[in-house]
Amino acid sequence: MILPGATIGLLGGGQLGRMFTARARTMGYRVWVLDPDPESPAGHLADRHLQAGYEDVEALAELAAGCAVITTEFENVPAATLTRLQADRRVYPPPAAVAIAQDRILEKQFLAAHDFPTTTFSAVVTESELEGAWLAVGGPALLKTSRLGYDGKGQAGVSSLAEARAAFARFGGVPCVLERRLELETELSVVLARSEQGTVIAFPTGENRHVDGILETTMVPAMVSPALAAEAQRLAGDLATALEYVGVLGVELFVANGGRLYINEMAPRPHNSGHFTQDACVTCQFEQQLRAICGLPLGSPELLSPVAMINLLGDLWAEGEPRWDHLLRDPGAKLHLYGKLEPRPG
Repeated sequence: MILPGATIGLLGGGQLGRMFTARARTMGYRVWVLDPDPESPAGHLADRHLQAGYEDVEALAELAAGCAVITTEFENVPAATLTRLQADRRVYPPPAAVAIAQDRILEKQFLAAHDFPTTTFSAVVTESELEGAWLAVGGPALLKTSRLGYDGKGQAGVSSLAEARAAFARFGGVPCVLERRLELETELSVVLARSEQGTVIAFPTGENRHVDGILETTMVPAMVSPALAAEAQRLAGDLATALEYVGVLGVELFVANGGRLYINEMAPRPHNSGHFTQDACVTCQFEQQLRAICGLPLGSPELLSPVAMINLLGDLWAEGEPRWDHLLRDPGAKLHLYGKLEPRPG
């Protein structure tokens, strides 16, 4: 076990890293953050901020030398960087799992190879493959870039081969995945932790509402049958096991076609839809991440109260600072701000 007093290395200094850093420091750990942004939200709270790129050899060597274990707060840290660090230090989540999660083609192929339910899809690496993919998938469909797409970015709804070709050109001809669009009944997510010993503990299943591809609301418990909520947890847990995962994993699922579950995507890190755990669960997702990567027993995911998490986007600041006094008049409301330099629309 890596006990309080040790130093944790964190690749990425955004809001998830900030929340992780706050929890780790509360529990007596030191945190070093590596992030190129001088205004990194996590860097402001960390014991040390290494302001460097994720492929900076000297900075990575310094991080490895000073930390007992290294983790990541977002999935787009190069997998090769994690593999390099793994030669000297424990690195969780495993680089191989991160490599799968950061590439939609690899992710879909992994799901299909392990018989997880997913919508019909086809990889599109070159434009010449689009016609065959369209015949295999059919429309309406979604064309998604294989890498670096999130919050609705890097994806387009298409209803014909011509629209798919236009979207592919708009994306710059980068590798993509063409997916059959499902008629959604509900969107769910499961945030779980898996330990080095293979123990899986899931937080209660959340029901999500997205607007323009960005998470707006998570409600817990999800307003679905207990059996469906449990099945979502089972699928997510089986996925974590298949990946030989260690750490916190977010799994997004669709309910469609008369109550059937489909895995949409996974995030190898704490998840926005798990923010509710900070106020409404015995153990929050950031403490669970710390426990998993340090070899500590996982905490209780018990829900203390029904809860809704509302995502505040930068548009809220369009007319100046929001009226936090109105929000804070509600004794049950909990405010978490990300500590970013400026709010941006969307």
